[in-house]
Amino acid sequence: MYGLIGEIKAQPGQRDALAAILLEGTAEMPGCLNYVVARDSTDADTLWITEVWDSRDSHSASLQLPAVQAAIAKGRPLIAGFGSRAETEPLGGAGLPR
Repeated sequence: MYGLIGEIKAQPGQRDALAAILLEGTAEMPGCLNYVVARDSTDADTLWITEVWDSRDSHSASLQLPAVQAAIAKGRPLIAGFGSRAETEPLGGAGLPR
């Protein structure tokens, strides 16, 4: 499995709008086992995205999907910047294969 955890800084006051865009463009992503958009509890403009994929290749291929491309284009103006980012190797957990 392949995982990503990333921090996205929204433009002031745009966090919820950005979250909605990120969630709408992710319904059908082959190979995606888990995709979570979460609000930061201490920063009103920050989101954390946690992804688990069956492979790095599936993640790379997802970036070419029309729905994902549309979400990126729609969300880009609402993004102020990016913070921490980590690539991981998920070992399993609730809802994930071992």
